[in-house]
Amino acid sequence: MSTTPENTKQKSEPDLALVRQRLEQREELLSPFASRSVDAVRAISEEGDPSPVRTAFQRDRDRIIHTNSFRRLKHKTQVFLAPSGDHFVTRLTHTLEVAQIGRTIARALNLNEDLVEAMSYGHDLGHTPFGHLGEETLDQVYPEGFTHSSQSLRIVEQLARDGEGLNLTWEVRQGIISHSKPQGDFLDVKLDESLTLEAQILRLADSVAYLNHDIADAIRARMLKVEDLPERVNRVLGTTHSQRIDSLVTGIVQESWPASGLADGAVEENPVIGMDPDAREAMMELRDYMFQNVYLPLGNTKRSEVGRDVVKLLYRYFVENAEEIPPPYFSPGADPGRASVDYVAGMTDHYAIRQAEKLQPGITQGVFQSVPLED
Repeated sequence: MSTTPENTKQKSEPDLALVRQRLEQREELLSPFASRSVDAVRAISEEGDPSPVRTAFQRDRDRIIHTNSFRRLKHKTQVFLAPSGDHFVTRLTHTLEVAQIGRTIARALNLNEDLVEAMSYGHDLGHTPFGHLGEETLDQVYPEGFTHSSQSLRIVEQLARDGEGLNLTWEVRQGIISHSKPQGDFLDVKLDESLTLEAQILRLADSVAYLNHDIADAIRARMLKVEDLPERVNRVLGTTHSQRIDSLVTGIVQESWPASGLADGAVEENPVIGMDPDAREAMMELRDYMFQNVYLPLGNTKRSEVGRDVVKLLYRYFVENAEEIPPPYFSPGADPGRASVDYVAGMTDHYAIRQAEKLQPGITQGVFQSVPLED
């Protein structure tokens, strides 16, 4: 039997804008203290309609992960400089762990997972080659000073997309700039009242992630054994990687429950993200232990000394030869010091080593092994 337009079913076109609207409506079910993507504002108004299938925070997440700066994290040091082993943590694996821990906390507390994920992916974009050692070195040689959190913000605001920036939402940019913490009991520091709960989650998720994977790396490098850790740490947090993370995350959720909006009784006016006192004390003791037995000793090795020399050489060379710095880091009339910092900070460990060896053969003294030859 022949068909006619009258009896042929026409395939309806989906109204994709309803997808984003549905996602935004779901956010109305979050805690009254949660950030909502519908309220997010970008520094520069963008022409055209928003994405039909993604919220503002989801768009920020995608903009970040498609940058070269994000890709380069896979070859940037966490603690062990330019490691040759396949299983040592890099800035990229650290970032992924922070995002997952942060999302777990946000989901448990009925807060905005997408926002936590986006700011987690962007928080370490500005880290230098050779980890905090490289950061400290650039801070010493650059008169204006240097921090990786400020550099991360500079990347998303000015350097990414060939100098156009990513035009991220205020909430994501706030999380990126405010994630760094002082040594000691940073939970005892009074927080800026404007800091979103999701940004507070990032600060803690970052610490939970790095402390635990740095223990694993130190064990892998035979610097310590689990039984060397403080007795209270092993008793309160557990003796395995998964036990420690679970204990710390549970301690955060337990102490921060008023932020969920689901607590019995009166709703707190300004809840904060904290940690159960027992877990907090164990975490601070663990942090102090890691500084004394891992971080500070690693900063006094021959490899660390060479890493500092590499960063100093590159910075000074490109200040004096700024015309060799590619855009968007340098353009005629730009400050050579700022351009040198931007360029050197963006290098991976291996790229920095190769560039330094070209400028001063033998500077690395053979302490870095298995450095790839490709750019």
